[in-house]
Amino acid sequence: MPAIEVCAQDDSRLDWWQDARFGMFIHWGPVSLKGTEIGWSRGEQVPVEEYDNLYKEFNPTEFSAEKWVQIAKAAGMKYIVLTAKHHDGFCLWDTKTTDYNIMNTPFGRDVVKELAEECKKQGIVFCTYYSILDWYHPDYNDFGAHGGAGFKLQDGSKPNMDRYNEYLKTHMQELIQNFGPLGIMWYDGEWEAPWTHEMGLELYDYVRGLQDDIIINNRVDKGRKGMEGITLTDKAYAGDYDTPEQEVGKYQTDRPWETCMTIAQQWAWKPNDKLKSFEECIRILVETVGGDGNLLLNVGPMPNGQIEARQMERLRQIGDWLDNNGESIYGTRGGPYQPAKWGVSTSRGNKIYLHVLDANNSKLELDVHDEMIAKCYLLHGGAIDFKQSKTKVKIDLSSLDKTQVDNIIVMELYE
Repeated sequence: MPAIEVCAQDDSRLDWWQDARFGMFIHWGPVSLKGTEIGWSRGEQVPVEEYDNLYKEFNPTEFSAEKWVQIAKAAGMKYIVLTAKHHDGFCLWDTKTTDYNIMNTPFGRDVVKELAEECKKQGIVFCTYYSILDWYHPDYNDFGAHGGAGFKLQDGSKPNMDRYNEYLKTHMQELIQNFGPLGIMWYDGEWEAPWTHEMGLELYDYVRGLQDDIIINNRVDKGRKGMEGITLTDKAYAGDYDTPEQEVGKYQTDRPWETCMTIAQQWAWKPNDKLKSFEECIRILVETVGGDGNLLLNVGPMPNGQIEARQMERLRQIGDWLDNNGESIYGTRGGPYQPAKWGVSTSRGNKIYLHVLDANNSKLELDVHDEMIAKCYLLHGGAIDFKQSKTKVKIDLSSLDKTQVDNIIVMELYE
């Protein structure tokens, strides 16, 4: 039987996160008033001046940090990552660095603070998303804003990335010292020319200096390979894990990774956005964990501050499934078998969980080495017939329920 590889970047900081396996991403801000994409619609679907002034109308009176965290817990999620600042530069906390923040909206409440406090109360790990690029800030915009050219400062001087870096570092201080300890600093927006490899290395060290046990993704630096999200190896890049986006990452046990994916199609809330089915969500979760990754599933709250009912219902369905099948997800590692047409595997201790996602075949044949299988059974059912030779195990699939999205077979090894 193939051995489970030990992570080459073994670091106890990541233990809680790899055990958690499932988290909630939240993309939210004044742009929800328009129902267009956060950041990216600035200057395209929404004129820059209009976009930048949406905060003056933003009054999400139905926002409840308690309810958001309750929804995440009911979904079986163990951590929350909130867009404290996206590419549009708007800050969801009471920052002292800019007036472009939540306290200057009609709502006037610190969303980051309320959510951080509620996560602590309910036992969820609180994390923040932060965009390195900032299409609003004048010291970044000398390289051009999305949907419009850059501009000079009012005093006629040129924008300055050194000043912007100090602005960014002050935000790191505020977020970590005021709302921490944080589980993760989830960076984004590293791909534009203003950000350099050297800046990434420096920022990684700076943030670890503020909180040594914080986890930082690979978007802090310049080493990410597109949507695939893996970290390039041409030089030593900063970052603790890889970040595939809108796709399940490849089987990878030598470096941690996390797929981020939307529960609908758009990151920010969009009216009548196409929602992923329950079956699709379960397959994504299972295939991700079977590849030894985490799943960060995104919701986009509405402009009134509520998570829409249909998204809540889908999350509740996922949570119900995890209530019954969570032992095959939480605290497991992907493998030892690589993903195949039949499905994926996860493992913990002397148990291997075979997630059979295609139950159309009558038998499943897998390689074994010297390990001996004591018994084989459905996670919530009876025994499964199997035959083991020195090199193979043949498992009878004839009793599986073909209507189920995932039939979970437990292979228990002799200890």
